[in-house]
Amino acid sequence: MIYLDYSATTPVDSRVLDAMTPYFSASFGNPSSVHRFGQQAEAAVDSARETVARVLNCRPEEIIFTSCGSESDNLAIRGAAYAMREKTGAKWILASRAEHPAVTKTLLHLEKYEGFLVEWLDVNEMGMVTPEAVSKAICDNTALVSVMYANNEIGTINPIKEIAEICRANNILFHTDAVQAAAYLPVNVNELGVDMMSLGAHKFYGPKGVGALYVRKGTPLVPHLTGGGQEFSLRAGTQNVPYIVGFAEALRLTHEEREQRVEHVKPLRDKIIGTVLETIPDSRLTGDMESRLPQHASFAFKGVDGNLLLTLLDAAGFACSSGSACKTGNPEPSEVMNAIGLSREWGLGSLRVTLGVHTTSSDVESFLKTLPELVEKARKLNKA
Repeated sequence: MIYLDYSATTPVDSRVLDAMTPYFSASFGNPSSVHRFGQQAEAAVDSARETVARVLNCRPEEIIFTSCGSESDNLAIRGAAYAMREKTGAKWILASRAEHPAVTKTLLHLEKYEGFLVEWLDVNEMGMVTPEAVSKAICDNTALVSVMYANNEIGTINPIKEIAEICRANNILFHTDAVQAAAYLPVNVNELGVDMMSLGAHKFYGPKGVGALYVRKGTPLVPHLTGGGQEFSLRAGTQNVPYIVGFAEALRLTHEEREQRVEHVKPLRDKIIGTVLETIPDSRLTGDMESRLPQHASFAFKGVDGNLLLTLLDAAGFACSSGSACKTGNPEPSEVMNAIGLSREWGLGSLRVTLGVHTTSSDVESFLKTLPELVEKARKLNKA
C-alpha cells in the first residue's frame, strides 16, 4: 500500500516514540502528586510546555494541553464565547463556511442550545476568507472570530495575520484552527497576531489523542472541562504525560526540519497537480494554487462518485481521501465543496492527495499511472 493521506494522520516519528516511552513505565507518576514520582512527571510536563512555547514564541503559561485539535477548538470557541458574553454581552460569532466540523458543529451547538448568533463568512472560489469579508461582517456585538489557518480539504492558506489585525483593531478575540497548518507553516503567534490557536500532534508525526491550545495572556476563557486545577484550571483531568512529551518533541522536530520537509514534498505535489490536470479530462484543482499547503493536492472530477473512487484506489494499493478524514460516507458534496461554489456534479467527485516525509517519487509515479484509468472506471460505473 502507498499512503497518500498524511493530512488525515501521520505515523509517529521513531524519535518521538523514544521520547515518550519512559513515561509509560519508568516515570509513571501523576504530575499532581507531591512525591518524587509526581515531581518527575510534573517536570516532564513543564519541560514540554517550555518546548512548545519556544516554537510558538509565547510564554509557557499560555499553552494549554488538550486531548486533540477538536478539543482545542471547543475550548477556544466555547470558552471565549461564554467569557465575552459575560463580560460585554456580545453574542455574535463569525466563522468561515469552510471551517473544520470541530468549529462549525461547535458553533451550531452554541447557536441552538446557548442562544449565540453565528454569521458565516463566505469564502472566495479558492476557499479563502478575505480580510474584507471579516471587516465587513464585524459589528459592536461580535464576541469572537474563528478562521482556520489552512483548509484541511483543499489546502488553501488564509491571510491570518491580516484578519488578526482587523480583529485587534476592533477589540475582538480571534481564534485560528492551525491543526492542518502546523506541519508546514510557521506558528509564531506574535507574528500571526492571534489570540488563540489550536494544534493537534498527529498531523506532524506525533501521537493521536493529544493537542494544545495557545491562549494569549489576558484572553478571557471559561473552562469547558471542570474538575481539578490542571492546565491553569482551564482543562481539568490528569495530564497525559507521555503524550504531552510526544507532542512537544514532534512539534520541536517539525519546527527544526520544516524547510527540508517542504523541499521534499512541494516538487512531488506540483508534479501531481500538473499531471492530473493534463491527463484527466474534466478535472480541476480545488483550492488556491499559490497560497496552498506544500504537501496538499486536491481535485474535483466531474461525474465521479468520490467515495467509489477511493474504494477503487484502495483496491489498487493507494490510500487517499475525499475531502476531510472526519467526513463519513455521505453521498452529498462536503460543506467546503458547496462553499467554493461547485455544482453537485463536480462537488461529489472530490479527491485529496497529501504527501509526507516517507513519500517517494516512485510512489507518485505509480499513483499518476493508475489514477486516470480509475477515474474513467468510476465515471462509467457512475453512469451505469
